[in-house]
Amino acid sequence: MTTHSMIHKALQYIESHLEEELRLEQIAAAAGFSMYHFHRLFQEQIGMTTADYIRCRRLALGAAMLMHTNEEVLHIALQCRFQSQEAFTRAFKKLYHLPPGRYRKLMASVMQKRDDKGECENMERQEVKGWLLSGSDPSRYEMGTDRKQVHTGQVSGYLKSVTASTAEQFATMMQQFRADKCRGERVRLSAFIRTEDVKYFAGLWMRIDNASGDTLQFDNMSDRPIVGSHTWNQYSCVLDVPEDSATISFGVLLTGSGKVWMDGFAFEKVDRRVASTNMGMSTPLLDEPTNLNFEATV
Repeated sequence: MTTHSMIHKALQYIESHLEEELRLEQIAAAAGFSMYHFHRLFQEQIGMTTADYIRCRRLALGAAMLMHTNEEVLHIALQCRFQSQEAFTRAFKKLYHLPPGRYRKLMASVMQKRDDKGECENMERQEVKGWLLSGSDPSRYEMGTDRKQVHTGQVSGYLKSVTASTAEQFATMMQQFRADKCRGERVRLSAFIRTEDVKYFAGLWMRIDNASGDTLQFDNMSDRPIVGSHTWNQYSCVLDVPEDSATISFGVLLTGSGKVWMDGFAFEKVDRRVASTNMGMSTPLLDEPTNLNFEATV
């Protein structure tokens, strides 16, 4: 089992016990790690300590409860496993820059303005800065932002089927940027993803092209697809960026029906000990033509 899949198990365990007491040794055991290695490997993979990650997820849970329930702040603080309302308020203000009560009032007024416009209370179908909707059938899908299903912070992105239903129909929420700063490096793209009723396939993807538009490296997680409904977890693609690379494209892919949320995209340069997920699309160039009469067996 790879380190990434073991971290996956740890994140799944955290999500399913977020409102319960979480001990480091329990999380490590659920993932199959020894305590000696778990803390270091988790921080290397996720970019923060286990305790900081759990705190961020619980604060995001608290923010959602402040916006979408009438529960008292004290009850929310205790449900999110803070020892007191004061401790919750301090942590919440540090992350969201507002105390919980003020955050609730401010967000309520924001949501009310959306209601007055006849828009969805939680999800806002819209153009999302920096992101494009593309694919084989983009008109059958929608993208936007969601203030209820959030991994950390105040908002996540989403991509969902509106009328798409077959395995041949797909869309992607994507970006492109110049490869200049990454040439000669091995790069890991990671993001937190949540899915609901994905029938065929969802996944993170990344592609490296040269100036002629030829694909140099590619991964779309088709060998490790996300299917069905899953809570927030981290997924990644690792590719080499050759010296002749021109552009890097990336995003989240959804095939057929379902819905996928995304949050916390990150790019980082990694060393060669981190395995590449390149799907090896390039075909070796033959010395001469072959099987011209189609009689050769596979």
